[in-house]
Amino acid sequence: MRFMVFMLPQSYRGNKAADMKDMKIEAFEKMGKFNDDMVKAGIVMSAADGLQPLTKGARISFAGGKATVIDGPFVETKEVFGGYWMLEAKSKEELVNWMKRCPAEDGDILEIRQIFEMSDFPKEVQALFAGEKK
Repeated sequence: MRFMVFMLPQSYRGNKAADMKDMKIEAFEKMGKFNDDMVKAGIVMSAADGLQPLTKGARISFAGGKATVIDGPFVETKEVFGGYWMLEAKSKEELVNWMKRCPAEDGDILEIRQIFEMSDFPKEVQALFAGEKK
């Protein structure tokens, strides 16, 4: 089963821009060890990346057939992704147990979302994406 795990860091809430220069090397070392331990235990990691703060982002909203671009930071953002993992585990429970060990800071939140597999879709949709005719 494939999952995307989002990190919602406390430091990004309220449009605060976390400065990587202020982060202690120990935080990076702990996260690196955590990631290594997961992989050694059999969790497949295809990506694990941090995201720049909202001040460097943009949002595109759609209405009436038109796209509107808003540069960050965004007003009233309460939950902001600061990073993510793309992982494969035997079950959600296995991954939850691993993520409970994450060296997160006080106030940080992790959100685990399972990724749709092609087999989750109706046969007609599977055929459409496989290039087959109905």
